Amino acid sequence: MILVTSNKSKRLLYISYIGRVRAEEFESGLEDLKGQLSELSPGFRAVADLSQLESMELECVPELGRAMELVSQAGVDLVARVIPHPHKDIGFNILTIFHYPNRPQIAICKNLIEAGRTLGI
Repeated sequence: MILVTSNKSKRLLYISYIGRVRAEEFESGLEDLKGQLSELSPGFRAVADLSQLESMELECVPELGRAMELVSQAGVDLVARVIPHPHKDIGFNILTIFHYPNRPQIAICKNLIEAGRTLGI
């Protein structure tokens, strides 16, 4: 499952990957993402929460890259990735090189508390 939500007043986008994420889930996830991004102005911050991720199909990689491009085009300044265990990092650093042309600041956090501190919330 992919959960996408935002807080306009805090200029914050939240994306959570939960359980076993399949490629077909990205279709609705990208639609949700587009809707949430339309509510945010450039200079927003984002959280990519992998704390509840069990696995992600390899077929998700192109769509994950597309999601990164949408976030980049919308004007993200800072992305806090919640990755509690190194084995849950499914190649985000490599994808960042190709799909974030605006080069936002990236912070790797072990939990949401650390991400909150990093984001100043």
